[in-house]
Amino acid sequence: MKSFSITDTGRMRDSNQDSVFCDENTVGVFPNLFLVADGMGGHNAGDLASRICIETFVERLKSSTMRTPVSAMEDAAEKANQAILDKSMEDEKFRGMGTTLVGMVIEENTAYIINIGDSRLYQIRGGIRQITVDHSLVEEMVLSGEIEKNEMRTHPNKNIITRALGTTKNPKPDCFELEVRKGDTYLLCSDGLSNMLDDREMEAIISCEGEELSEVGRKLVEAANEAGGKDNISAVLVRID
Repeated sequence: MKSFSITDTGRMRDSNQDSVFCDENTVGVFPNLFLVADGMGGHNAGDLASRICIETFVERLKSSTMRTPVSAMEDAAEKANQAILDKSMEDEKFRGMGTTLVGMVIEENTAYIINIGDSRLYQIRGGIRQITVDHSLVEEMVLSGEIEKNEMRTHPNKNIITRALGTTKNPKPDCFELEVRKGDTYLLCSDGLSNMLDDREMEAIISCEGEELSEVGRKLVEAANEAGGKDNISAVLVRID
């Protein structure tokens, strides 16, 4: 397994409210951990929310005695949620802050995934496939047939999130399990990437043979910035050898 993470402020923002974590080595009782969080709630609150999320999530997993990855990640997300809520009550300027989260642990031949909000996880295996489902207004509009999937990236309400950590006492993340195969690549990203590039554009960059993940990651960020760079851009790439 090889991995690489990158985060960039983009061209239109003056601060980076994304946080990432990327470790292909042991984290607590688990063999690896990959996370992307996209904070919201203003200049200071957004980056604080995503940072609290990642730090709390990682520390909880490090101390967890749960052996089931999904249960451990759900527990860690609950603790991160409470930590953000607690912090938001300390100062008026932090009220209403929150963050998305997408995370993955790979154990043997299975990927265990958690997500809340509109940060995404993609699987690249002879094509690109979005695994997570956005918790957003435009996703609900797609499911109801009001708009087409390809209209999501440019819809004026694309930034309205329907679920996030730090906004309610009972967050409801989704969890997924996937079979992992040799040759797979996994992309975890914030919407600053997926709103700037469509699936085919991301697949074309990721699928270039012979390129190191670091180069792939940098090309994704460069392409998102060239497309406008309207938001912070974060990506974690994991390749199965």
